[in-house]
Amino acid sequence: MIRTPRPSHLAAAAVLLASVTACGGAPGAQDAGGGGGGDDRIRLAMLQPPRSGLSPLSDDAFKLSRWSTAETLVTLDDEGGALPGLATSWEQADDLTWRFAVRDGVTFHDGTELTAEQAAASLTAAAEASPPPRILDGVTLTAEADGDTLVVTTGEPDPLVPQRLSSPQLAVLAASAYAPDGTVSPVGTGTGPYELTEVAGTAGATLERFEDYWGEPAQAAGLDVSYVPDGTARAAALRTGEADVVEAVPVGQLPQIDPALIYEVPMPRTNTLYLNTSEGPFADPAVRAAARTAIDRARLVADVYEGRADEAEGLLGPAIPWAADLRDDAYAALLGERPEPAPVDGVEISLGTFTDRAELPEVAVLLEQELEAVGFEVEQDVREYQFIEADALDGAFDAFILSRATVLDSGDPVAYLYSDFACEGSFNIAQLCDEDVDAALEEAAALPVGPERQAATMAVEALVLGADAVVPLLHERVVQGESERVEDALRDPRERALVDASTSVG
Repeated sequence: MIRTPRPSHLAAAAVLLASVTACGGAPGAQDAGGGGGGDDRIRLAMLQPPRSGLSPLSDDAFKLSRWSTAETLVTLDDEGGALPGLATSWEQADDLTWRFAVRDGVTFHDGTELTAEQAAASLTAAAEASPPPRILDGVTLTAEADGDTLVVTTGEPDPLVPQRLSSPQLAVLAASAYAPDGTVSPVGTGTGPYELTEVAGTAGATLERFEDYWGEPAQAAGLDVSYVPDGTARAAALRTGEADVVEAVPVGQLPQIDPALIYEVPMPRTNTLYLNTSEGPFADPAVRAAARTAIDRARLVADVYEGRADEAEGLLGPAIPWAADLRDDAYAALLGERPEPAPVDGVEISLGTFTDRAELPEVAVLLEQELEAVGFEVEQDVREYQFIEADALDGAFDAFILSRATVLDSGDPVAYLYSDFACEGSFNIAQLCDEDVDAALEEAAALPVGPERQAATMAVEALVLGADAVVPLLHERVVQGESERVEDALRDPRERALVDASTSVG
């Protein structure tokens, strides 16, 4: 049985058009200020509304990063290497201590100046938050200023400190962003080329070009953001020219859209079935094995994604080029030790997912069919993500389908694996707590970037799959839409960037 909202696509599209008009007007009205050359505004149709009031200490930080309003001390190159951001250089002073030179001449949107002291205050606020940002799961971190230098100290040796500081959840904001009650507001407190000036709840947001930006000024006058969870409405906004950049266009809508407006971005993102290992039917490893063996990945790729995805052999997909070669004989032997599937005739399970990614409800329908074919009785619960995340994290479902970025935070998969599968992980939908997994995660986290860390990472993957805590389904290729009038939109596999100072419309 499916319990899912069924919004009118026409109504959703109408809401989008109304919100775009309210934020920035119709295309002709936007051009009335004098046309290109920086007077036009960019209209964004985003996949999901904020879940935590745009708090930079939550996953909402990635919206702030994609809008180029909040910036970090470090950025990443295409291979996950650390590059200067608000810090111009760094060095490791000893096993626990790193020193970062903070960039001169940076002004916050509220007019105050970036200092090492304020950088330390921002990192301290993140480290002391409850819960801490996901990038700091399992990490003890302190920060202090030493003149113009930021000193970062960890409780244990951590070779990924620079990469961690690239996470949007560790963006540096002005002192005025931080309220005594622990809330953090990004409105008027960032350092990026666009200043966040207005937040309209779960409807949208407005950003204006920041004239005192430390780098090259933004080409566009501002950004008008609308949140459009309904995939058909997002596709309609692209097709009709009501949005300039559209996140996650559903593959089912592509035949109705000019191919020249579509860009396929390979993603380090895995569509995964999480199984509740702590209670309910899937607390039994043999019942988990029955679910694993019931699933036909090829059918999901062909029928739901129309071939625009890759069948999953593990949690880490082809966007992580070294992963496949490290699934060696020892890896295969561990998976070979999994129990035989139990008979499950009449076993009742709850299956949850969300509507924001249009393909997931279709995946749920096919999984229900396949699970019921081997004897499970499935009840679906499908909602918008903002209304289902808390239940999923609380273990309210026996199984949950999630589209999960695997290198979202640090450019390294270990942070994702810890968050999702460590006993103390903050995103542990599988409710997994396994001593061997925790030990393997600890070993991987301590190794420097390179082949040894990669091998240790794959050992963690093997243990998680060996426990049948999850069933990796497929690796997505997210489709981004761009109108004819937009130039230099960003197509970022890590989903950290969408527009920057160079993006323009005309």
